[in-house]
Amino acid sequence: MTHDAPVDLADKFALFAEHWSPKLVARINDYDIKIVRILGEFVWHTHEDTDELFLVLEGTLTIQLRDRDVVLEPGQLFVVPRGVEHCPKAEGEVKALLFEPEGVVNTGDAGGELTATVEEV
Repeated sequence: MTHDAPVDLADKFALFAEHWSPKLVARINDYDIKIVRILGEFVWHTHEDTDELFLVLEGTLTIQLRDRDVVLEPGQLFVVPRGVEHCPKAEGEVKALLFEPEGVVNTGDAGGELTATVEEV
């Protein structure tokens, strides 16, 4: 991954259509910057060792927590603290940016069919 040119997120989003399959667009130190298309409900899961940042670029994202829902609009972000069980969902398509340590698995401790292998775009 080179850092010699700006990353155009619109161009990167145009390269894929699948949902719940984060794509690596940049790396800073030991952190991955990923983009993802979200639609429907994900799985309840936890990341025991790391926080997870969601930044909504387009659409409305609800991050369900066991005690409340956090609703994010474009330009808003939320950090799910490590160890907190959560389940993202979206009624319409959402485009979001994720910021998390390199190697974080999208389904955390839950695993399953929505576990994605992160590809660089």
